[in-house]
Amino acid sequence: MPGLAARCISAPLLKLGAIGIIAVGALAGCAEARVGAAAQQVITISAAACGRGWRQPAAGLQTLQIRNTTDGAVEVTLIDADNGAAYAKLEGVGPGTTRAMPVDVGSGVYAFECDGNNYGNRVGPTVRVPGHVMGGFAVLPVSVSEMITVTRQEAAYVGGGLATLAQETAALAAEIRAGDLPAARVTWLTGHLTFERLGSAYGMFGDYDDEINGTPFGLAGGMSDPDFTGFYRLENGLWHGQSAAELAGPADQLVVDVRALQTAWPGMQLQPPFALSDLALRTHEILENAMQFQLSGQDNFGSGTTMATVAAGIDATREQLRILQPLLVGRYQNLPALYSWLDRLQSLVDAADTSHGWTPVTELTSAQREDLDSAAGQTVELLADIPPLFEAKPMP
Repeated sequence: MPGLAARCISAPLLKLGAIGIIAVGALAGCAEARVGAAAQQVITISAAACGRGWRQPAAGLQTLQIRNTTDGAVEVTLIDADNGAAYAKLEGVGPGTTRAMPVDVGSGVYAFECDGNNYGNRVGPTVRVPGHVMGGFAVLPVSVSEMITVTRQEAAYVGGGLATLAQETAALAAEIRAGDLPAARVTWLTGHLTFERLGSAYGMFGDYDDEINGTPFGLAGGMSDPDFTGFYRLENGLWHGQSAAELAGPADQLVVDVRALQTAWPGMQLQPPFALSDLALRTHEILENAMQFQLSGQDNFGSGTTMATVAAGIDATREQLRILQPLLVGRYQNLPALYSWLDRLQSLVDAADTSHGWTPVTELTSAQREDLDSAAGQTVELLADIPPLFEAKPMP
């Protein structure tokens, strides 16, 4: 994850909400610099028990050494023994290995939770740290009812967007069949942005994503390949002089593909907790996708509207965050900073929407590009802290 090296500088960063949990696995190399007065202790994960050996529990910033003596990889989480809130997590502690877990321990009751394919899920013995010392931030688990509420909202949002998309692609095909290509260019952009606002980055719609919004990269025939279909196929034709007769077939196929997705969507939806995990992942990856393919100008096939696509990605990210908001409050302390950077990115992108249309990426100044890259990079980094909060585990 970008920026992790910088997080080795200051020990108090371990207290920053989800960052402390994410940093455990990634910052093992700088754990030694963070060790306070408390001595390092070896916590053993064995075939018989999860997390034994914390014999001198004390408050303070410290590094626990997690030793896996089993024959398989195990995920190890330090939790609040009363409510299951997670203080720190190590993913994939390999068999026969020892990994560092830097933690800021406060007064309270703790336990280790272990999970692995060949290990099952177990919670170790409770350890009590005496006194009245404040420790690091812990992330509460999400309840079943919270998961269901959030995933239903997401399903309704996507379903409504697909209904709108079906209408817009039908209008686009009608304009092309009527030979009104100037109107079709306007409707193309409207429909394409509707699709992008659904937050479909990274395979949410499976093969339908390739059919509706796929690029020719990797296809044997390139731009002329019959498998190059959807919005980008029509963009290439509408802005490179193809006739209505040449575009009618691809436009009609787009209508068919969108309607097929609309029909298939109810059966494609994941169930909790995996739907929540997927939603959280895409909340990060939408803008990551926009940086790679839109801010770079790679997915411009003639219209020069990749900045509009970035704006649609911001809209999609905001909607994802709105849906997740009840779960993020109290679990992610960097939420205000995230919104601040997202607002800055939005203002920079909106500046490219002029009275003459969207400014192509290739016409942005070097200063504009640098500001956009900086704001987008910082926003994506903050968004990357969200998916680990909602990693999918089977519901009880």
